[in-house]
Order: sequence, then C-alpha cells, then structure tokens
Amino acid sequence: MENAADRRLFWTIAGAVVAADLVTKLVAEAVLARHLPIQVIGDFVQLRLVFNKCAAFGLCLGGEAYSRWIFFGLAIVALFVLRSMVVSARPGDRFRLVALALVCAGAVGNVIDRIRSAQGVVDFVDVGIGNARWPTFNVADSAITVGAIALAISLWLEGRTHERAKEAGAAEP
Repeated sequence: MENAADRRLFWTIAGAVVAADLVTKLVAEAVLARHLPIQVIGDFVQLRLVFNKCAAFGLCLGGEAYSRWIFFGLAIVALFVLRSMVVSARPGDRFRLVALALVCAGAVGNVIDRIRSAQGVVDFVDVGIGNARWPTFNVADSAITVGAIALAISLWLEGRTHERAKEAGAAEP
C-alpha cells in the first residue's frame, strides 16, 4: 500500500467499521438489556443481547476465564499478520485493501470489547427460523466474515493469474 489514495481507502473503511461496531454495541447494551428480543423481520431476524466470552460459535479455549485473554492475544497476532498483508498489497489493489480493512476493523472491534468488558464481546444480531438459529453476531463479526471471503477470492484470483502467466511463459518457444 504505497499511495495516499490506497491509505485513505483502507483507513476510511476500517475507521467506519470500527465506529459502526462500537456504536451499535453500545446501543444494543443500552436498549436490549431492558427488553426481550426485538423482532426485526418476524422470527427470522431479531435483536438479542448476548455476551460472548469465547470466540465464534462459542468456541472456548481453556475455559471462559482464560478464553478472553487467549483470544485477545490471538487477535493481536492476527492483526500483525494482517498488517504485513496490508503493507505488501499491490498499489491500486483496492479489492484486497477493502477486504483487509474489513477483517482488520472487525478484529479491532472485538478486541476493544475484550478490553472494555469482562462480560465478553457484545453480540446482538440473531438470525434463524424457530429453534434453528445461527450463532448471535455483531457488526465486527460480519466485517470479518465478508472481508475473509473477499480476501480468499482476491488470493484465489491472484493465484490463477500467476498460474496463467507461468503457463504462458512455458508455452513460448
């Protein structure tokens, strides 16, 4: 990420996602703590306050007491790895920068929660039908998921481009 436009794009998206995540979590804590779930689209989409001390899908490492700090540490390590990917991104590769901004911002949003509360990460979006529910999530989780999918697509496309270049080079006499 060498040029100013790429840096602005990355930091604008990352900042907006972190801000949206923090604001929605604070609103969820204030509003949903006093109410039962709020139906947004019938039973399919509800707002329900849940504190998650573990990771995605309730995955805990070392029990709930230790999971907070284990996942905090893992997130920090992941952010350093992501930083190296951001720095090494080709200039003008906006798709990859957007993907990395989403993943980084999501990780930062959940790290902020792990620091600010021993209760765990605030999750509040509940999707499903009847008893078949997806694990409750938040804006940061959504950003990580969308960003990770976009990053996988970006890396896959880059791999295909390199393969085609190799094949074209091997085919030349």
